[in-house]
Amino acid sequence: MTRPARTHHRIVIVGAGTAGLTVAARLRRAGEDDIAIIDPSTTHWYQPLWTLVGGGLAPVGASSRPMADLMPRGTTWIRAAAESIDADGRVVHTTAGEVGYDRLVLAPGIQLDWDRVPGMSEAVATPSASSNYAADLAPATWTALRDLRSGTAVFTMPSGPIKCAGAPQKIAYLAADWWRRQGVLKDIRVVMVLPTPGMFGVPVFARELERVVADYGIEVRFSSEVVEIDPDGREVIVADNEAGTKEALAYDALHTVPPQSAPDWLKATGLGVPETPTGYVDVDKHTLQHVRHPEIFALGDAGSTPNSKTGAAVRKQAPVVTENVVASLSGRDLPASYDGYASCPLTTGRDRLLLAEFDYSLEPHPTIPLVDTLRERTDHGLFKRRMLPAMYWNLMLRGRA
Repeated sequence: MTRPARTHHRIVIVGAGTAGLTVAARLRRAGEDDIAIIDPSTTHWYQPLWTLVGGGLAPVGASSRPMADLMPRGTTWIRAAAESIDADGRVVHTTAGEVGYDRLVLAPGIQLDWDRVPGMSEAVATPSASSNYAADLAPATWTALRDLRSGTAVFTMPSGPIKCAGAPQKIAYLAADWWRRQGVLKDIRVVMVLPTPGMFGVPVFARELERVVADYGIEVRFSSEVVEIDPDGREVIVADNEAGTKEALAYDALHTVPPQSAPDWLKATGLGVPETPTGYVDVDKHTLQHVRHPEIFALGDAGSTPNSKTGAAVRKQAPVVTENVVASLSGRDLPASYDGYASCPLTTGRDRLLLAEFDYSLEPHPTIPLVDTLRERTDHGLFKRRMLPAMYWNLMLRGRA
């Protein structure tokens, strides 16, 4: 019997998404020279652009680059999928063999659980429904919304943590603005289904978004979520979690978002928060170190930190993980602390944006001097379309921002 290949590295990173590549680049800049990155993907996606793809403002091709071009120099790329982790033995089991580690950084991203809502997978395969949460579906979102001239458009958001929790709203505003410019908004009933009791968790931003939905005439169903979709009948079943009732709602166009959780293989490791089904890695919300296994750190969408799962959060988490991993390897106390900063650039129109910045306190945390970021602005539209992607590709993934 052939034994699986076995290698060992000082630092192993699982996942070559935003979080994994950013930490790897920062660790290289910190002088670490034995880093392995485990990821089978040959393409890297800049997922925040998919909202603009679905809104007809960007081509999907602009959101991807070859993974090989982004791997930090001096790192080892293990092109395999992680299958399990032996935390006591400090080993990651992959499809290509076993990888031992001194320190492990978990950044595998998040899983889209399409099948948790009956009919959702089937619905997004039809011309009337789509989702900006997948690269192959986002262009179809624009087709469905662009061609709608009358009827009912429904935009949904699931309960539980999801990546970029503002994205289910953003596409509704982009669509409503488009329909207004085409002179057909008055003929379209726009319904937004939100699991939350308000528009946003930070009151000042919630008030601004209340003004936005009122301006477009959008109906908002709070504390509600879609629990079933009938793609043939073009109908969603909306459950009101406060009233305990359900309602059938017909649609002519549907943008839907699947429930999300940690990848199934990660759930099975036992590294998640005990007695929770989502499987997010159980880390200290400030140090990002695992609460039971000090050799393990996690950041990004798969971590249990109670902040919004955004690229902006990763940008602030990555320096913390880098400093703390380096300190841990040398036996020092962990020096860096994450304050829960996250940012959600909410596109409120085709040339308008509300830059919601906040932290664990759920209070505004503005980072742009002399600019009022508590209101939507037209100059921030360019920020979302041009500046953020340039910063991502050229600075963030290189460990420079």
